[in-house]
Amino acid sequence: MSARILLVDDDRAFRISTAELLRQDGYQVETAADGQQAVEALRDGRFDLLLLDLRMPGIDGTSLVTALREWGDGIPVLMISGFGTVDTAVHALHAGADDFVTKPVEPAVLSDRVASLLERRPAAQLAADRIPGGMVGRSPAMRMVFEAVRLVAPTDATVLILGETGTGKELVARSVHEMSARSSGPFVPVNCAALPETLLESELFGHVKGSFTGAVRDNPGLFQAAQRGTIFLDEIGDLSPATQHRLLRVLQERQLRPVGAIRTIDVDVRVIAATHRNLRADVDAGRFREDLFYRLNVFRIELPALREHRTDIPLLVEHALETMARRAGLTPRPICSPFAMRMLQAHDWPGNVRELFAALESACIRSGGQRIEVQHLPPEVRAALGRAGATTGPLRYRSADDNGAERAAIIAALEQADGVRSRAAELLGMGRTTLWRKLRQYGLAGEETED
Repeated sequence: MSARILLVDDDRAFRISTAELLRQDGYQVETAADGQQAVEALRDGRFDLLLLDLRMPGIDGTSLVTALREWGDGIPVLMISGFGTVDTAVHALHAGADDFVTKPVEPAVLSDRVASLLERRPAAQLAADRIPGGMVGRSPAMRMVFEAVRLVAPTDATVLILGETGTGKELVARSVHEMSARSSGPFVPVNCAALPETLLESELFGHVKGSFTGAVRDNPGLFQAAQRGTIFLDEIGDLSPATQHRLLRVLQERQLRPVGAIRTIDVDVRVIAATHRNLRADVDAGRFREDLFYRLNVFRIELPALREHRTDIPLLVEHALETMARRAGLTPRPICSPFAMRMLQAHDWPGNVRELFAALESACIRSGGQRIEVQHLPPEVRAALGRAGATTGPLRYRSADDNGAERAAIIAALEQADGVRSRAAELLGMGRTTLWRKLRQYGLAGEETED
């Protein structure tokens, strides 16, 4: 799920308006009216960021952040105060706050500060959101996947991973391998759909010299290459009936006979298979062997499509940008603006996580490795704002000297909504009053189509 923020302030009006702003930016927000309520909330739940008023009755902001640091809690803290002096800011930062803003705070400034602090969260805080192999997620759907991996990894059971293309089936297989007793052995991935049928059997099971034209030397095959490790058979639903039969015998007997060989060879290999196909339907249609299906379907893990766990997108974005920055040597690493993030969460991602990562890599290139704004996203992602309605023509409001992400997102939403402000507000995920205020702020309020 998206980042969880605890907002602590004794000013009720500020608490309500700021919580609404943060929710519009895609965050989960809980509020507390004083330090004691904040302590109870922090005791009962985990938060990714604390927005904390400096002066409150009872336990004030300074006392609370000092206690947090003494407890060893590394949660980022953004201190807020209506008394904006240098001494006040220095005092808050010395107490352990990570940043400081003064009231009244501009919405854009608050959004930027929050996004920046969340980007700097300690690695230990993110550890619970990922498992070995590269999988990340906080949503209930992904936590079920993580729990399944943790359950099956210590066993030697055969695993069948189901999911659409691009959902991360190989990452799950690697996680199972890395969390198993075979982790010191090889992990051998095989794309069954990528190998020609004439070569697949010899590549999987090996062949001896002279067994067919072109077999000029012995080839041990990929199963033998995976001895005392794991072989990952991706797109197993594409295997031919003959190869299905040979694989069944290997799973049953834990032995194989290379093509052209006389003797069998013992194999000590864990098998993990994956497919985007409905194998049960393929069995019913006679395209896949039922006995092989049962051999593979010992423990099944089903991966959700990305559109089914959109709340994981901010964490996936953070993980992807962190990885890209490390590979490219970018310092500081790129961040994604709140409005760009909102567009990423609106897109349906037919290519799932693989498509998301490709879009982010493209956006990083377009942004020059800096902050990713709306205009850096691929056209098909920006078009996600129009999923709820058709377009008939562009609005006439454009300013060549204003490239702000917020203004660009509002213009895009108004274009997609045919100028109907209520529909544009819905597409942007903000209230109509908020949108009208921003229209006046950006000089866009004069000619739009009325509801």
